[in-house]
Parts: sequence; C-alpha cells; structure tokens
Amino acid sequence: MNATDVKAARAAAVAATIDRIRVIERSQGVSRSSLEAIKGELMKLAAQEHLFPSSEFPPPPNGEKGSRRYMLQEDENNLFALYLNALNPGNETKPHDHTTWACVVAVDGQELNKVYDRLDDGSDPTRCDLRLREEIMVEPGRGIALMPEDIHSIHTTGSVPTRHLHMYGLALEKLDDRKAFDAETGEVKPYNTNFMAPTATPKG
Repeated sequence: MNATDVKAARAAAVAATIDRIRVIERSQGVSRSSLEAIKGELMKLAAQEHLFPSSEFPPPPNGEKGSRRYMLQEDENNLFALYLNALNPGNETKPHDHTTWACVVAVDGQELNKVYDRLDDGSDPTRCDLRLREEIMVEPGRGIALMPEDIHSIHTTGSVPTRHLHMYGLALEKLDDRKAFDAETGEVKPYNTNFMAPTATPKG
C-alpha cells in the first residue's frame, strides 16, 4: 500500500471510528461504562498500526523532550477531537485534569499513567490533597479512559517512542480551565494551554 492509499485508508478508518464514538456518547452519555465502549473503538483503530507509520508520525528529533501532536480529525464545533501523540521515552507531566472526557490507547510504545484521588473538597482553589489510586500502563492492547474530573500524570517509559491515540470530548486547545496538581506540595496551578494545540502535521 503506497503512502496515498495509506492516507486515504487512515482517513476513512478514523472517520468511521469517530462516527461510532459519537453514537456511543449521544446514546449513553458520559460515564465510566460509555467511556469503556469508546476506548474499545479506539483500540480497534490503534490495532491497525500500518495506518500510523512512524515515518509519517515521528516524535521530536534526536530524542528531544516534548511531544509532536498530530490532529487526525475533529468536528467543526471542536468536539470529538482525535490526535496522535508521538513522544520519546523519558517524558512526563505533572498530575492534571482535562475538564472533558478522554481516552488514550497505544499504536506503539509504553506510557505509564498514574491516576490520583483528590481527598480534599476543592474549596481552596490553590490547594489539593492527592493520593495515588492506581497505575495503568498504556501500551498496545491496553488503554485508559478518564472522566472530566479525573487527575492523572503520564510518564513515557520503555525504549521506543510512543505513538498513542488521544481522543477528547472537546479539543485540547479549547480547554481553558485545566489545573495542574502537585501531589507532594499540594499546590494547584493553571495547566498551560498554550502548548495544547496540534504541533505537527503528518509527513505523508
């Protein structure tokens, strides 16, 4: 399959997947169970690794930190936004929320997700009390689904770059009330939105 055929097949598979995800959300709402169904659809898409070759979706060059975020599709109203995120091993984020639902699945590579419970009532917007709830390794065959209020941090591990599909109920660049949480100091800060827009386009 040449690059043009791969691009067309990818666009069709992405569109069909998001069509099914729209139906799930609109019929079932946003819940743990509906997000599990959405995650299942994304895992079937991610399993088609040939649609997302590293030659078209490379990570930052020379092992650099940070990510390359490729927009695959989003609705005109910025809903149902699907990205491919490519990162090198050794990246990590602070614990943060999304304020919209999210599902992350792997085409290739490993990303450790640490998920936290917030023990305080949130009455002080600058302080928090977090406790680690669980650790989930996002890798081929295993993903994670997050409710809008869930708090997690990500840590790219292993020896190969990650190519992971990130699906959000609302596009990342539209999320202006996200928070970062420091599990050690209890500090809460706005989570930088400036770097959330797509940062790269496929090379194909």
